[in-house]
Amino acid sequence: MAYPIERKLVVGITSSALFDFTAEHEIFQTEGLEAFKKYQIANRKKPPAPGAAFPFIKRLLGLNRKFPEQSPVEVVILSRNDPAAGARIMDAIPGYDLDISRYFFLSGTSPYPYMKAVNACLYLSTDKDEVKTAVAEGHPAGYVLPCAAVDDELDTQLRIAFDFDGILVDDEAEQQYAKGGLDLFRHHEIEHSARPLKDGPLMPLLQKISIVQQIERDNPQQINDRDKAVRVAIVTARNAPAHERMMTTLAHHGIEVDELFLTGGIEKKNILDVLRPQIFFDDQLGHLEPASGSTPCVHIPFGVRNTSPLPI
Repeated sequence: MAYPIERKLVVGITSSALFDFTAEHEIFQTEGLEAFKKYQIANRKKPPAPGAAFPFIKRLLGLNRKFPEQSPVEVVILSRNDPAAGARIMDAIPGYDLDISRYFFLSGTSPYPYMKAVNACLYLSTDKDEVKTAVAEGHPAGYVLPCAAVDDELDTQLRIAFDFDGILVDDEAEQQYAKGGLDLFRHHEIEHSARPLKDGPLMPLLQKISIVQQIERDNPQQINDRDKAVRVAIVTARNAPAHERMMTTLAHHGIEVDELFLTGGIEKKNILDVLRPQIFFDDQLGHLEPASGSTPCVHIPFGVRNTSPLPI
């Protein structure tokens, strides 16, 4: 019988998003593919350092230990490496105590089309162009920004932060902003406050996470517990009264979040530095780049924010 991966929360990730292969990429850029492969093979027993997405993946996989009966998570390595160079990655995984057993090594071929084969609701890569192409083709893919954040081994809670427009929902409201600025945006959102927004690229991911959250909600002692296994935050530039349509949309999906920040244009880094999520998703590099020095950040190049200039 086939493995029921369609029942899991599946994340596909490249090896360079999980591990820090900066030096190896430099070899590839300056000396070519063969030199890169030789280096990887020669250093097979030398574990690479954790990369920007490592804290997120480690805690995501930790949900399987916290909920062993459901074992809700699957992480699949989707890599451009060939199998010989990929052996270094497979050797490193057990040493970091990561429960990853599924690997696709594609010898230079783009990995993201295989998302459908594993039912992935997220693909993480450090290749900007690849991610842009994947999103244009309708895949929930994100570019992982460089980040030197230190992973706290004693902190096992998974904290995920999302922007709202262009991430969890489509860019309908942002298109209004593009047409007429803040006044038209607010008028449009108030007028349509009772109508849910359409899904954005990461709504399926949030829905899968919400299933895990429900496991804890079924235990009355876990309600509003700051130490529960996973906490979800929305950090949005919206403020009142534009929040009403957002709340309508979340209620439509039966989704509850743990933290909601209606920033109204306050620098998001200020919130993220206190919240300390292991990953933050946004459709604007202008919000991500200031935060990425201390918070692992992912750019989702979706919608009007990434296709046309907007009014200041």
